Amino acid sequence: MELAFSVFAFISKSPHEVFEAVADPRQLSKYFTTGGALGRLESGATVTWDFADFPGAFPVEVVEVVPDARIVLRWKANEPDEADVPDYRTEVVFAFAPLDDGARTKVTVSESGWRETPGGLKASFGNCMGWAQMLCALKCWVERGFNLREGMYK
Repeated sequence: MELAFSVFAFISKSPHEVFEAVADPRQLSKYFTTGGALGRLESGATVTWDFADFPGAFPVEVVEVVPDARIVLRWKANEPDEADVPDYRTEVVFAFAPLDDGARTKVTVSESGWRETPGGLKASFGNCMGWAQMLCALKCWVERGFNLREGMYK
């Protein structure tokens, strides 16, 4: 059994606008990476994301980018209750699918690769919650221009 999940949201903006809100670190810092993001999501890059609820910048490896369609990332699995877990990475895939002749976008975020242990299961549930919140915040940012996560974690 592989520990993996997918979450999705429908956003009333074009795939290009939604993609840019994820790929552009200035925008991502406005609604998701509450501690800031450094570096544009481009194939082969390593960027950093910082979150108020998990202080300290996280390196994020950008594996693949297909503009307006797909972003593939890898980052360190977070199993905080497991002290002696060797480092390993999970894979995150963003898919941007046009709807209504490109007026709306279905955004799907999938993550996989955790160890099949209680710690891996707990970490995957935490990230599932985080990505669902990210999609809600993305929708609010792109459609309405406000930061849903402001003050949520500090």
